[in-house]
Formats: sequence, C-alpha cells, structure tokens
Amino acid sequence: MVTDADAAADRAERARSEEMTVRPLRDGRYVVTTGGTYVVDLDARECTCPDHAIRGATCKHIRRVAIDVTEGRVPAPDRRAAACAVCGERLFVPFDDAGPALCATHDRRAGDLLRDRERGGLLVVVAPPSSRADEHRTAEGRLVADYATNARYGGHEPVVPAVYLGDLRPERGVASARRYWFPVSRLAPVDRRTPG
Repeated sequence: MVTDADAAADRAERARSEEMTVRPLRDGRYVVTTGGTYVVDLDARECTCPDHAIRGATCKHIRRVAIDVTEGRVPAPDRRAAACAVCGERLFVPFDDAGPALCATHDRRAGDLLRDRERGGLLVVVAPPSSRADEHRTAEGRLVADYATNARYGGHEPVVPAVYLGDLRPERGVASARRYWFPVSRLAPVDRRTPG
C-alpha cells in the first residue's frame, strides 16, 4: 500500500530527476513541459495536470517550478528575467521595474559613495541611473558618451548623476551642488571598512 508520504516523496524525486522545461509567463505563472504541457501558478499552488486537478496533490510540476525558482533558473512569480545594462549578466528584476536593469556590481543608488575611476575624486550619487550615455545630454548640451574621459565606457551604459564631495558645503545641500553625469561603470564603489 502506497501512503500519502510515499506518494509525496515519489513526486519530489520525480520533480528533481525527470526532464522538464519550465518557462515563465508574463502573468507570474509558468508553463511546464514534460509528457504533457501544464500551467503552474506557484503562488496559488495550482497546476492544470490531472494529478493536481483530480487528487489535489502538490504535483511534480509545482515542485519543479519551486525548485527552479529557488535555484535561480527561472524568476519568482513577481519578477522577470533581464540582463544588466552594463555587463549583460542575467538577473531577475521586479515586473514593474522601469529603470535599467543592473547587477549587484553595477547597481548605483542615491547616497552611494563612489570613486571616479578617471580622476580619482570621491562622489555621492544623487539619483538612480537613468538614460544611456549616448542619449543623455549634459547642461552644456554634450552627450555624456562624447566626453573624452568617458571613451573607455560604453555608450549603451546608463548614466548616474553625482556630486563631488569637495563641492558639498554645510550651508549648501546636495541639491545646490553641481551635478555631473557618469556612465555607471566609471564610478567604483569605495570600501568604507575601517582598518582592523
């Protein structure tokens, strides 16, 4: 006699070992192709396969989607696949994320302390990255990509606005300091750890 525990263990093993293709849909569900093609809603823990529909079991398809999400092969239901706008690394971002996708190495946020790789100065980011270096014009009307100091960085890179620390004064806030625009990879994170 097969117990519920035995059946669950068998489904778990088959979820890991059987050949299955999992593809995310735009609505947060997944198509799982194996002997047939089924739709899995991971959040609702539902699948269109007979095992789930008839028995109400957590089938091998639901389990496989959960495994693939956990192991980073497919995005979670509230995320979508993207590529870092600087290096192309594959990553998962929220569905409603409108800005450029950036990996952990290239992500820049307001308040980040960074060093200009070309001039060595310290800067503070004042807003998240936005348009591309070959699209964004500075106050002088030049494209960020056209500056000679930006020649080593891709015109496809998002630009980030930042202010030099030396331009900040107690009587003048960040809002009144002159903003400069840089390709994301031109600004390197600063290690703020104190020596041990």
